[in-house]
Amino acid sequence: MVAIEVNGLTKDYGNVRAIESLSFAVEDGEVFGFLGPNGAGKSTTIRTLMGFQSPTDGGATVLGHDITDQSAMIEAKRQVGYIPAEMGFDEGVTGKRFLRYQASLKGDTRSEELLELFDPPMDREIGEYSTGNKRKLAVVLAFMHDPDLVIMDEPTSGLDPLMQERFYEFIRGEQAKGTTFFFSSHILSEVQKICDRVGVIRNGHLVELEDVETLLERGGKRVSVHVAESVEAGAFAIEGAHDVSVTGDEQSAQPTAADGSGDDPSTESEDAPSGGRDGTSVSFTYTGDYNALLSHLIGYDVLDLDIEDAPLEDVFMRFYGEVDPDREPSTVGRQANV
Repeated sequence: MVAIEVNGLTKDYGNVRAIESLSFAVEDGEVFGFLGPNGAGKSTTIRTLMGFQSPTDGGATVLGHDITDQSAMIEAKRQVGYIPAEMGFDEGVTGKRFLRYQASLKGDTRSEELLELFDPPMDREIGEYSTGNKRKLAVVLAFMHDPDLVIMDEPTSGLDPLMQERFYEFIRGEQAKGTTFFFSSHILSEVQKICDRVGVIRNGHLVELEDVETLLERGGKRVSVHVAESVEAGAFAIEGAHDVSVTGDEQSAQPTAADGSGDDPSTESEDAPSGGRDGTSVSFTYTGDYNALLSHLIGYDVLDLDIEDAPLEDVFMRFYGEVDPDREPSTVGRQANV
């Protein structure tokens, strides 16, 4: 069974199309990341999936319930937790009072445990909360009824790094119990840490749908090599090498002879290696055949070599690229917040 199934989902705001023909499925028990910059259509997708607005075309189901069927969505939301990007709390009441009100609407089986873990200041009025404390309260409210599916829009925004790590650990624990997660983010590192699969959205279109490990494999490896020789910029223009960066090490100052007649570094011959005595550092993302890479490196005196997974940021930019200049994502974002 799938937790979320999206088929051709489209949403227009007047003459602006925020999302277009989105189709994907979120499997039970997985953590699915919905990745893209601000204005790409992430929040519009989430609000449509939550039944807060009707699609212009296409459709979707959440836990088997049609998002366009109001009574069905009321039933679905009994099993859904939700953390919005903008937290619309009644700021004139205390956190404790607001939690009691929410408990009367959807039930409460876990708030005591969650309050101990995330510790928002429940006796203070919400209007006095920092953004981080509001986010912690939102997390408690989203999980207090022990939902089967949690939909989150930029859930770690405002949390300090330690609380973010606590939140990631909490998600891993909940997933182990069978909870499904769908969340939007533009923070690539958190997607890499906790997601099983990721969908990349660009200008309202789904441009990539893949598990994180495969996406990283397709993105190649980040290679950093230090060679003794001077290296010209084009020397590593080999098949599969992307974004090649060549940096010559700084030359150390030459010692001066006791009689003061030592060589002046500023008069060094133009024939001297541009990379300096200590060699040259070359870095690039590599998606080619590794035997070909090793064959190329044989021609150099390699001092150091490091190969690791390419950062997801690099992979994302390869698939995503620049935002279409003919589109105004900020306009979409403002309209989508209505």
